[in-house]
Amino acid sequence: MISKTLKSTLICSIILLSSCKEETKKPIETAMSDNVLIQEWTGPYQGVPAFDIISVEAIKPAMEEAMKLNLAEIEAIANSTEAATFKNTIAAMESAGKPLDRVFAYYGIMGANVSSPEFRKIQSELAPKLSDFRSKISQNEKLFKRIKTVYDAAQKTPLDPQEQRVVDLIYKRFEMNGANLNAEKKARYAAINKELSSLYTDFANNVLHDEENYITYLNKDQLGGLADGFIKSAAKIATDKGQDGKYAITNTRSSMDPFLTYSTERELRKQVWENYYSRGDNGDEYDNNTIIAQILNLRKERVALMGYKNYAEWRLQDRMAKTPENAMDLMLKVWPAATARVKEEVADMQTVANELGDKITIEPWDYRYYAEKVRKKKYDLDSDEVKQYLQLDKLTEAMFYVAGELFNYKFTPVEEGTVPVFHEDVKVWEVTDKDSGKNIGLWYLDPYARQGKRSGAWATTYRSSASFESDMNVLASNNSNFVKPAPGEAVLVSWDDATTFFHEFGHALHFFSADVKYPTLNGGVRDYTEFQSQLLERWLSTDNVINKYLVHYKTGEPIPASLVEKIKKASTFNQGFGTTEYLASALMDMKLHLADPTDIDIDTFERETLNELGMPKELPMRHRTPQFGHVFSGEGYATAYYGYMWADVLTSDASEAFKEAEGGFYDKEVANKLVKYLFAPRNAMDPAEAYRKFRGRDAKIEALMRDRGFPVPQE
Repeated sequence: MISKTLKSTLICSIILLSSCKEETKKPIETAMSDNVLIQEWTGPYQGVPAFDIISVEAIKPAMEEAMKLNLAEIEAIANSTEAATFKNTIAAMESAGKPLDRVFAYYGIMGANVSSPEFRKIQSELAPKLSDFRSKISQNEKLFKRIKTVYDAAQKTPLDPQEQRVVDLIYKRFEMNGANLNAEKKARYAAINKELSSLYTDFANNVLHDEENYITYLNKDQLGGLADGFIKSAAKIATDKGQDGKYAITNTRSSMDPFLTYSTERELRKQVWENYYSRGDNGDEYDNNTIIAQILNLRKERVALMGYKNYAEWRLQDRMAKTPENAMDLMLKVWPAATARVKEEVADMQTVANELGDKITIEPWDYRYYAEKVRKKKYDLDSDEVKQYLQLDKLTEAMFYVAGELFNYKFTPVEEGTVPVFHEDVKVWEVTDKDSGKNIGLWYLDPYARQGKRSGAWATTYRSSASFESDMNVLASNNSNFVKPAPGEAVLVSWDDATTFFHEFGHALHFFSADVKYPTLNGGVRDYTEFQSQLLERWLSTDNVINKYLVHYKTGEPIPASLVEKIKKASTFNQGFGTTEYLASALMDMKLHLADPTDIDIDTFERETLNELGMPKELPMRHRTPQFGHVFSGEGYATAYYGYMWADVLTSDASEAFKEAEGGFYDKEVANKLVKYLFAPRNAMDPAEAYRKFRGRDAKIEALMRDRGFPVPQE
């Protein structure tokens, strides 16, 4: 998924904060202090962030100064005596906030990749100040009056397509953020945002605390079933944490998932499972349930100021789904087939457990373990055997190959020391056009889990494409949480992790390929922006990638054709689990925001809602409510987690366009349309229109059901 750091949660505001005209910009820039986090980036590749000198001490004064500079730019636009035009209002706004953008690049890294208790304290102090800052812009009446003047004129005399799109988007965002409210309601709106900003920070820090502090240490006699590489990594992590001679299972998905899949120690599986799924829900000072209730109440109150019945109704009006009813309709079409498949999967697992003489009933901490045994029985497919051919380095090469074939990009390693990085694990590549050699940008990869890094996988940008002032290259990054191997060992990953790796790289390619004039157009429609990255996952299983890059990490031998055949036959295996755990979270997100939050008890609501849905007891939601950072550490995915499923419909349908093409997934004609209509426009074109230009029609749900091996609904 795309980065959910505070930079991401603020992006809508930042790209709206524009700038003064050219003649006023220079004095503001030169008035900046010597704080290095504000200063223009220097060095090669059109300038790069000075990640090697970031410090907690510098971030707060830098953020405060950058906000002042940006507000000065906004005031210059709002107080202009010239008649409002696209150039002196909208384009000027698009030019603003460059010092602030630079500070946020550092702030995002410190929050997501190298956090510390000291930085989290600064985050808490800055959260309300950032909220005030946003409110001063979104509630600037003079500014909105000028925006509305340009917007009204453009409705009568349309502008060029990208200019028209940016005017419409900016006006809509201001309107949705209370620009039309009276003074009293604006004051309450701003106060709510300020309170929410602190709650979001607290929520995220509580989850991070529980990820860092709940670690399961194993003795040598408790390693049954675990792979050698995993054991060596666990030993190194334990040693690094002062527990030499033991083995650490950290409270992250990348550590939890393989342990639950392979460990023969059932009680330890239960302990690791409970640690992971109780993050933010331990009844202590880091418990998130009260915070969630406060967030829900404040969100509902805020949108009520603008006349909306609930948060979901307000949020979805500018998404592809348009209404919560449309989003719920899609999810509930898939839900019965997914849960029915879970029942089949559980029955298969129970049969295997009985055959093995394991006198148990399948519980959530058993699901992955026995599913793996069913996989071996049904398909003679051993996930650990597959991992021997999934080396992280070779997967990276495979992604570069796909980018070269579809986008004509070439990735070249940047010599160590040429570009500053924030951690020794980070590697950097230059991205160029294969034919012209033109620099497209830089790709940063931060692959390993560590203390202070949030869990999961994400993509983000430090600099995005925009051409209205000058052609700037793109600085993009991918971030994962693979368990760092012991020295000299290969990083072997599961098929699911390899798929996620391709997914996040899809976001990076979306950033690199952007052909937009204005920064606002780099933003995305939440239930569409996951589509491009989900689509790129499909190239992992293409013959070109499998035959060239899936080789044994020791022998270098290519993956056997017989094993590939097993992988393909098992492609719909465990889809009940995968679909249900995701959909449960997406449904919970929507139902929480449609419910009356007055006196809501989060644990009770979660439990009762799952019962009403018929959630199988043998598995949890992918993200339980107290740890659902997508939704409660910011607003990026609030009432929008369904977007992955919405994007999956597009993905499955678009994949069939490649399957039908003469050249398959490497068909040049379809690939060109892919880049032209689905990647390059970003948000410069209405997503539904863009998809129709690619496919010639709207997407159909039937392709999704076929992909997952579910019954296809009849018309």
